[in-house]
Order: sequence, then structure tokens, then C-alpha cells
Amino acid sequence: QGTRDHPPAQAALRDRLLSAVVSCFKRHGAAAIDTPVLELRETLIGKYGEGAKLIYELQDQGGELLALRYDLTVPFARYLAMNKVTNMKRYHVAKVYRRDNPATTRGRYREFYQCDFDIAGQFDPMIPDAECLKIVHEILSDLQLGDFVIKVNDRRILNGVFAVCGVPESKFIPACSTVDKLDKVPWEEVRSEMVGEKGLSPEAADRIGEYVQLHGGLDLIERLLQDPKLSQNKLAKEGLGDMKLLFEYLTLFGITGKISFDLSLARGLDYYTGVIFEAVLLHQENEHMEELVGVGSVAGGGRYDGLVGMFDPKGRKVPCVGVSIGIERIFSILEQRLKASGEKLRTTETQVLVATPQKHLLPARLKLISELWDAGIKAEMLYKKDPKLLKQLQYCEDTGIPLAAIVGEQELADGVVKLRDVATREEVRM
Repeated sequence: QGTRDHPPAQAALRDRLLSAVVSCFKRHGAAAIDTPVLELRETLIGKYGEGAKLIYELQDQGGELLALRYDLTVPFARYLAMNKVTNMKRYHVAKVYRRDNPATTRGRYREFYQCDFDIAGQFDPMIPDAECLKIVHEILSDLQLGDFVIKVNDRRILNGVFAVCGVPESKFIPACSTVDKLDKVPWEEVRSEMVGEKGLSPEAADRIGEYVQLHGGLDLIERLLQDPKLSQNKLAKEGLGDMKLLFEYLTLFGITGKISFDLSLARGLDYYTGVIFEAVLLHQENEHMEELVGVGSVAGGGRYDGLVGMFDPKGRKVPCVGVSIGIERIFSILEQRLKASGEKLRTTETQVLVATPQKHLLPARLKLISELWDAGIKAEMLYKKDPKLLKQLQYCEDTGIPLAAIVGEQELADGVVKLRDVATREEVRM
């Protein structure tokens, strides 16, 4: 349950999608790393908030309690701490595992790919953060998935809001994970969960409601900087100052049209410490796309300055900011789009089929195809001694091979090869 096989057409589509994402990461100067699928259980526990119950734990197999990795961020932080790396820009594309209730139509699986880009190191504020948002903007524009919005917020602003609304600090994280549901359920439900399950007072919940339903741009940041209560809170003030700086950089990148400063954005993970963001596809009204509505978030990330320190014996911190592209959800959308268009996707990259029109010419085919392979040309032939020429040309049409190299008795005698364009049926001897 919650896993899938990828037949050739899907694997080809996924490769195309991954290479578009990776080429963007490379354009921004990231190096690739890889880490094991298995991590020590203690590495993962206590890093994911309510997500912890979805960690796949393994049975004790000789003294080590292990679990399957839940994301690529915690392994990255462990890698930095173990190898004493204080400065790195990396990307990582790999499978992660969550014991979730699968919703395969929405692209939710128990085994799925994540594509992460992170910048680790001590830099001037908001420059790396702005680049992460630019990357999300580039990838979503490049894939032409339709209209999207990137919501941004800051954990410090949220914590400041909770503080001025009278929430005790011990309840910040539970309150955060409840606010995070605002994009899926109405405020009334969020409010009743805060009061009923998370033990906040109704007055505190109402005050939070006044803030978390706000969204806008620079104007909203300016307004909150003047807010009599928030401007008195040190954390919120810091967060708003950085948010203002972030918007200045995003304006220079020319992408603020797709960015919304949204106070309801909380992101459920415990390890975020500063800026957080999430990209959401806007509903596409289209008769083929009715299943698409509610695809939700297709990328997310933020700043996590304390995570590496958790793994360092001396507690040395390495500030980090990163983004994860929700490749499975994007894949579901592209897959449905391909189905709707009826377009056939080529599953191989073969450039030429080596064909023979008469019998007893297998040696000629084997010799020619070997020369082509040795020259780095992608070539195929049928595994039959004496196939009919029509059969061979039909195979080209079925699989999208553009050219056929034909060697018959006449061609062998003349020392040439006849090259046929499968689509136009034009032939040249060479």
C-alpha cells in the first residue's frame, strides 16, 4: 500500500521531470550528496513534530535501533555535523519513507522521491533565503504547471503572535501545527481544535485569529511593524525586519508577483527557526483536470538554524535554509495532463534501427550495429534472423525511432548504407 511500480512511460516522464529540477539546482551552483536510506532511530526522533508517528521504525537487528529516513533535511544536518562541514550548497534527490495513510490520487505515498536544495553556512541575512524562493519560482515556471503562489512567513513572527495573544511558550509548537491546517479547514475548526485539544483559552484563540487570517505584501509588513502589540515583541520585530529585507531582494529578482506574506503559514515541522515558505498550485478550471483540484503544496521549506547543533557533540550551530520540491505531486499532475492530451511519450532514446530487406543478412546487421554502438550512437535491431522489412519499419513507428539504416544485397555490393527517414519515408544512400 502506498508504493508504486513505474512502467517505462512513467519512468521516462519522471526522468524528464527530475532532470529539469536538477538542472535548476546545478544552475545555482549546488553539489550533489547521497546519504543512507537507514538512519539511527535517535537521529530522527523528536525532529518532526506530529510527523514523528509516521516514521518507519525497524526491528532491532543486532544492537542498533534503525529507522527509514523520513526526509532529506535531518540526514543532511547529521552529515554536516559528523563531517564538521560549516559551509555547503547541496542538492539531494532520493526516496524517503512515511507510514502515512496513502492518498494516491493526490500524490501522497509511503515511499516517494524528494528533491532538496539547501544552503548551509553563516551569511548575511536573507540572501540565501531569497535564492531558495527564486529557485522555487524558476522550477514552477519552467514546468508550466499553471498559476501558483508562494506563501512566506517566519516562525519568529508566529511565535511573537502567540506570545502577544497570551499563549504560554510550552504551547507554541502545538498551536503552530494547528494553525498549519488553515489552508485545508476553515478558521472555526482550527479555533475549536486550539481550545478543545490544545488547551488554549478562547480569548487567546480569538486574538490569534485576528492575525493568522492576514496576508499581503510589503504593505502588510509595514503595517505589522507599526502594530502596537507586535512591535513590542522582540522576536516578532526581528522576523518582520527580515521579512521586509526578503521582500526587497525578491523585488530585485522580479518575482514578488507570485509571493504572498501569509500569517497562517506555519509548516508543521519542529526544526524551522526563521523564514518558512510553501508553494501552492492554484485551481485549474479545465474539463480534463477535475481530479486536480486540491493538489495543495508542491514545494516547501525554510530556515533551520538549530538542527545541525543537535548532532554536534559540542553543540556547534551551522545556520541552514533549504527547499524541497514535491516531485510526486507535480508528477501526478503531469501524468494526468499527458493522459488527457493523448500524447505518446517515447520510452527509449534509440536514434536508428538497423534493418535488412532480404534473408541471410544477419551478419551484416550485427557488423553495422556494432560499429554504430562503438561510435556512441543509440541503435537497435530486431532479435530475429530474417525479419520482414515491413515488420522492422513498423517497429520504428511504434517506438518512435526516427531513422532506419537499411543494408540489403545491393547496398553491400556498393559498399553503402540506405538511411530512411521513418516519418517522411525519404531515403538517402551514404
